[in-house]
Amino acid sequence: MKIVISNTSKELGQVAGSEAADLIRQTISEKGRANIILATGTSQFETINQLITEDIDWSKVTMFHLDEYIGMPVTHGASFRKYLKERFLEKVSPLENSYLINGETEPEKEIEKLNELISKHPIDVALVGIGENGHLAFNDPPADMDTEEPYIVVNLDEPCRLQQMNEGWFGSLEEVPAQAISMSIRQIMKSAHIICSVPDERKAQAVKDSLEQEVSNTFPASILQLHQDCTFYLDKASASLLSEVTLSH
Repeated sequence: MKIVISNTSKELGQVAGSEAADLIRQTISEKGRANIILATGTSQFETINQLITEDIDWSKVTMFHLDEYIGMPVTHGASFRKYLKERFLEKVSPLENSYLINGETEPEKEIEKLNELISKHPIDVALVGIGENGHLAFNDPPADMDTEEPYIVVNLDEPCRLQQMNEGWFGSLEEVPAQAISMSIRQIMKSAHIICSVPDERKAQAVKDSLEQEVSNTFPASILQLHQDCTFYLDKASASLLSEVTLSH
């Protein structure tokens, strides 16, 4: 586990996006192509902004994403498919493939399709964030850390749904869907490299729990402590509650 702390969220995104780009280029150089995961949400704005400026042969990249609300139209402002189309896919040259989760179709059929696809594309670089409740993707506590299924249906807890509302994606808590299709914890952990971008003071407690608590499904992102190559990219605000012991590592 590595920790990189920047002064601001913008600097955080520049550093994290540049490192992700380096890893993607390195993988293409070594393997001829790269398979990546992209996260969404406000925490990823600056990282993705940096990534789209990088010189990468996107025609050799296949992208998966982490999660999508069940029943969410792609036209809705909170749709993660819409987010990735507008903020990433339309800003870079065409990818080899991009597999976006369709929350409008039958969840079990969509999961079956995605599980088959990702089983053929071992992930090289995963860009993730963590939620205010410590979730990783939409795996809210207590998260299922045992399933080997790559994608699963999850129930969203109230803190998670409140975060989505407070970030401005929805007008009320009632509008936030109660379920989503999410990449599982074990599937995320299979990624060769993980870039975890977590800005803002409101994530400070979740950062502290993820890095300083024992690994537990109560703090889903704590599982990242066990990954062989994971770097947390923080700003001063999100790192503000970390102990001196953690910061000295």
